[in-house]
Amino acid sequence: MNNRKVKVLFVCLGNICRSPMAEAVFRDLIQKEGLENKFEVDSAGIGDWHIGQAPHQGTQEVLKGKSIMFEGMKARQVKESDWDEFAYIVAMDAQNRKDLMAIRKPHENIEIKLLMDYVPNSKEKNVPDPYFTGNFDYTYELIKEGCTHLLQAIKKKWKL
Repeated sequence: MNNRKVKVLFVCLGNICRSPMAEAVFRDLIQKEGLENKFEVDSAGIGDWHIGQAPHQGTQEVLKGKSIMFEGMKARQVKESDWDEFAYIVAMDAQNRKDLMAIRKPHENIEIKLLMDYVPNSKEKNVPDPYFTGNFDYTYELIKEGCTHLLQAIKKKWKL
């Protein structure tokens, strides 16, 4: 892999609930494995409603309860140049992925998948949006499972 970092972008609708939770959980996982110098991790939203805002209070509470750091995280909107920056763009649900594909098609150096695509025999295809469901704990469970499998897939592919 040389000195290049594996760049992972998590995407949801507004970048205040699911994608910042996934970013924080994934950072926590790579830190626990001592791989933080091998990755660059970010999150973004399809929409622009929450640009500059911290993660949703529900996301913050779940992450605090798991002792997962999220300080300094601010919502941003996906931009077309992300396709040139990131090796993985990971959407939280099928609509997010469809919206991403409408912005720009993937090329040979990028993988655009649903987070739950990385989980074999997953009971869910999409990570439900807790902004609407209110169930931040269930969202966390799915994200933790998805991020764990994503990390294993990346470690295998990039020989980390």
